Amino acid sequence: MAKTILIVDDKLSVRIFLKDLLGEQGFRVVTATNGREALFAARHEKPDLILLDIMMPEMDGYEFIQIYRKEGDAPIILLTAVLEESDKVLGLELGADDYITKPFGPRELIARTRAVLRRAGQEEVAPDVLRAGAITLDRSAYQVFVDEREVTLTPSEFALLELLISLPGRAFSRAELLEHLKGGSPEGVERTVDVHIRNLRSKIEPDTNKPLYIETVFGVGYRFRAE
Repeated sequence: MAKTILIVDDKLSVRIFLKDLLGEQGFRVVTATNGREALFAARHEKPDLILLDIMMPEMDGYEFIQIYRKEGDAPIILLTAVLEESDKVLGLELGADDYITKPFGPRELIARTRAVLRRAGQEEVAPDVLRAGAITLDRSAYQVFVDEREVTLTPSEFALLELLISLPGRAFSRAELLEHLKGGSPEGVERTVDVHIRNLRSKIEPDTNKPLYIETVFGVGYRFRAE
């Protein structure tokens, strides 16, 4: 079951960005705009982790922590634009587990999130071997088999297949797939994704004219067929 992350921030743009980012990583995401909404959400959604802004109207992050820690133990990561060390220390002393200073990069946030979940013993360990139909992908050995025949993929093809097969039924835009290949950078030509997908299909599909595994989502991008 996907882990639930509660995002608490008064800025809509931040909530949307984090919800999309964490959703792409397989997390279930709920949001709140201030501490009062967050207390209600935490009581009903039982999050596994909370990403908490400090400066918010109605109830700020510090007050939220003081109240929440009397009734909940989910790890908390502070999202702070406050640079004074004393403010960060106060948050940690109240019961936060870590903090990230704004602005932050997507990879840093994902890494911190997984690290805190891992310390809390809550992160689901991604399986080394993924299977779907006749396809077997072994992350640790960096191998792909169709039936029992090993196929050789380029690093880009392997990365695309690994992402798609890990989230069957999830449609990815070409921009998202390109960003995944570029390691978080959106620079590049989205149509290069089409070339990689075409080459990947030629290696894993029984019939490239009627793809069995990697489906085209017209006007969007691609998805791995959900069984």
